[in-house]
Amino acid sequence: MNKMVQFIKESYAELRKVVWPSRDDIISSVKVVIVSTLIIAAVLGLVDVVLLLGVQAIF
Repeated sequence: MNKMVQFIKESYAELRKVVWPSRDDIISSVKVVIVSTLIIAAVLGLVDVVLLLGVQAIF
């Protein structure tokens, strides 16, 4: 039981050392993720259409 209490105390002490990101940092990171996801989706969609048209032209 002492080990468990000691683990919880040490975990709490480590969490207090963490530098949490600000709201602005999180919002800017989310924007980057959304924009990059949309760009990658558009590129993959374009590649898919080109390959589909190529296969249809062959067959």
